[in-house]
Amino acid sequence: MSEAQKSRITTDLAGQVALVTGAARGLGRLIAQSLAQCGARVSCVDVNAAMLDETVAQLTAEGADVDAYPCDVTDSARVNAVVDEVVKKRGGLDILVNNAGITRDGMLVRMKDDQWDSVLAINLRGTFLFTRAAAKPMIKGHRGRIINIASVSGLMGNPGQANYSASKAGVIGLTRTVAMELAGRNITVNAVAPGFIETDMTAQLGETIIAGIRERVPLGRLGRPRDVADAVLFLASPAADYITGQVLTVDGGLTV
Repeated sequence: MSEAQKSRITTDLAGQVALVTGAARGLGRLIAQSLAQCGARVSCVDVNAAMLDETVAQLTAEGADVDAYPCDVTDSARVNAVVDEVVKKRGGLDILVNNAGITRDGMLVRMKDDQWDSVLAINLRGTFLFTRAAAKPMIKGHRGRIINIASVSGLMGNPGQANYSASKAGVIGLTRTVAMELAGRNITVNAVAPGFIETDMTAQLGETIIAGIRERVPLGRLGRPRDVADAVLFLASPAADYITGQVLTVDGGLTV
């Protein structure tokens, strides 16, 4: 395991059951790995079954207690079935991380209907469906952590991302409302809003554009996936017991 894969936060999640969507690669895989390193039993969800199996095989080889659930997060019946299966197998559900998301960028006047619909469906509808399904066993267990991956695009907008920005603004609104609805059941609901993060997607932008992004960020660098994963781990930990309905920006000061 590389140093970049190791969490910088130490917390005891032993015995807790976590579910992470979009866990087959990238940030989702790192979040699942981080939770597992802290002792959580992690159910990994993704629409890409082959890559999901690779993720589970990798984390299992590291000693993690993980399993795989292929799932289209926009399919209500399948989402409900996955949560039911996890609860039946694991005995409950303590942590939900809604990470699944896509981009289909384009300027508004040229944006196609399917570009809008697919982004809103996966990013917002998927978050709603899993939140609704997970809330039921969490209410029954009188505790829970729901952590939604939003974006600074949902806070400040971003040209060429009307669909993505709208979906993430919706995630933030959903987070704050559900936090109020579930607080009385000892369930916290928060969002993490990453800024520009070093990913395969940003690497394709080219050094000129990336240099321009660095100039906009007060800390002078792009974020790393580990920065986001550690924020998720903090919100899942006992240290965040009294935090709910909040948006934790991980953006190097971009939205200050």
